[in-house]
Amino acid sequence: MSTPAEHKSPSPAKLSGLPAFIFASRWLQLPLYLGLILAQGVYVYHFWVELVHLIEAAFGSQTALAQLVTSIGYKAVPIKDAAGALIGYEPIKALNETIIMLVVLALIDVVMISNLLIMVIIGGYETFVSRLNLEGHPDQPEWLSHVNASVLKVKLATAIIGISSIHLLKTFINAANYEEKVLLWQTVIHVAFLFSALAIAWADRIMMATASAKSQGH
Repeated sequence: MSTPAEHKSPSPAKLSGLPAFIFASRWLQLPLYLGLILAQGVYVYHFWVELVHLIEAAFGSQTALAQLVTSIGYKAVPIKDAAGALIGYEPIKALNETIIMLVVLALIDVVMISNLLIMVIIGGYETFVSRLNLEGHPDQPEWLSHVNASVLKVKLATAIIGISSIHLLKTFINAANYEEKVLLWQTVIHVAFLFSALAIAWADRIMMATASAKSQGH
């Protein structure tokens, strides 16, 4: 029969001198994560400003509509002179499907970047600074239970691909307002993100397989 002493968890090792100082340097990252929380607040504010403008424009506000059109970089049907030179654009008097779609995609983009910030803040703090001790908490994120540096890199790469996809879709919908080389380079950059994520996932799989083989060998 086991004694109560056998159930006690081992006491943490006590560091002193230079090792303790070096290990404590991890807390220098704390201001960085606090800064990202402030950036998250800015994104929340930006999201609600755009959403309010969209609702106001839906009810006929020309000021809100003009602000939306400016923020998404949308231009109406071009007006050309007799020589074919661009002299302006037809005024936009009401919301159309393209504007609504671009604004909604911009809102989704903000949400996805916010999700990326959450993963960096919570996952990075848990991995590199200190434990959050969320075991058993009803709101503990499912991915946080097995997070480590490798898993965090794969999740971040996947999130970046999602954000890049939204940006690329916005560009394609509003393609008339972009030069051909801009469309080409955005597509190339997106493909580069895809290959980077695949390379990270492949390298992580090899490392996990190597670690598993070593553990089975022992």
